[in-house]
Formats: sequence, C-alpha cells, structure tokens
Amino acid sequence: MTGDLVGRTALVTGGASGIGAACAKALAGQGATVIVADIDGPGAKQIAAEIDGHAWEIDLLDVTALEQLHLEVDILVNNAGVQRINPITEFPPEQFRMMLALMVEAPFLLVRAALPHMYDRGFGRIVNISSVHGIRASAYKSAYVTAKHALEGLSKVTALEGGPHGVTSNCVSPGYVRTPLVDAQIADQAVAHGIAEQEVVERIMLTENAIKRLVEPEEVAALVGWLATDAARMVTGATYTMDGGWSAR
Repeated sequence: MTGDLVGRTALVTGGASGIGAACAKALAGQGATVIVADIDGPGAKQIAAEIDGHAWEIDLLDVTALEQLHLEVDILVNNAGVQRINPITEFPPEQFRMMLALMVEAPFLLVRAALPHMYDRGFGRIVNISSVHGIRASAYKSAYVTAKHALEGLSKVTALEGGPHGVTSNCVSPGYVRTPLVDAQIADQAVAHGIAEQEVVERIMLTENAIKRLVEPEEVAALVGWLATDAARMVTGATYTMDGGWSAR
C-alpha cells in the first residue's frame, strides 16, 4: 500500500470483474476506501471483501433512479460497459439505446451526482474508462464506438467545469484488454467475419498494434491509480491511450 489515497473514497462501476476489479484493487492498494458497484451483487461483494471495501449492487440502466442520487465520493471511475457485434443494418435499436444509456447517460448521471461533494471538498478525480474506439472506429460496433466517442466528450466538458473546483476528468482508452468482455467479443467476431477465433485475435484485434498482445487489466488500473493522485492534479481533459500503438497510425 502506497498511502497516496488514504482518506479518499472511490466508486468503481463494473467493479466485480475485469478492468473494474483491477481498478478497485489498485485504488484500495493506494489507501482509498473503495465502493465496488456492479449489477452482479455477489461478484461485487467478493471483490469488496478482498479489499476491505463496500459492495453496491446497482442496475445502471435504471437511469431514472440515478437522477436523484447524491454521491459522497472523491474518486469516480466510470467503467461499466457491454459490447455487441452487428452490422448497422442488423443492429437491434433497443440494444443501441441500452448501450448508450449504460455507457453515456449513466456516467453523466454519476458525474452529476458526485460533483457537488467534490466541489465542496475542493478535490475530485473522475476517470472514464473509454477505449481506443473512443477515437477510432471498427465495423460492426456502431453502438460501442458511438458511446465511447460520447464519453470522451463528456469527460472533456467535465474537465472544463470541474477545473476551477479542484476536480479533474480524464479518459483511459485501452485497446483490447484481457477481460471476459473481450473473450466474448472474440467469439462474436469469429461468427460475424466467418473466421476462427485465433484469427480474430491476430487479424482483427491486433492487426493495427505495434505491440502484438492484449492489454492486461492491471496495466489499465495502474494508470487509473496514478490519475487519482495529487501527482496528476494538472492532468485534466486528457485521453490516455493504451493500445500498443494502434492509434499512432
């Protein structure tokens, strides 16, 4: 434990697995008290128990309930997300709406709920887990790419409004991360493109990478942990890509 975040409270959405779980563990390792929020209640409780934190079982798609929310947290990590692979002509409209609600509207409402407390404290760290798809596009991912581009915009507006109050807002935008979400994508992409799953990794997921491997959740979490500290107090409105060189092209 470094102690950089002792006395701080952090909320991590989608914290029961993958990037969210890694972020929860990293922030706890720096001394923060972490609230692990996830629709998977048992999973959230398991991670919370491991880090001496708190579990919050919540359905972020219940956006109406989030409108009256007041959060007393110093660090907010908007991480929850889902993926669906379909051509636009076959993309179910209800799924498009759901994904934007989860990955754009819910983060907006959580930021809205957290800012008053952060303003009162004169300190706040908002880290939005975006994606290389927040700055690049891929076929068959219209909802995800749209949502992540929107999240990048929300993060920048939050940075401009929060700056005078000691609140920073940034995006961490990884390429393909070794998570259950990506494992599911591999199978879906194989079907969509009519190729083997290993070919999906080599020919589609990593074709633009200079470094030919998946990102590890702990690597993303390490950057999130740094952005939450005082050392990053002048870093705001930024997007940190962690994509093995994909976006350098």
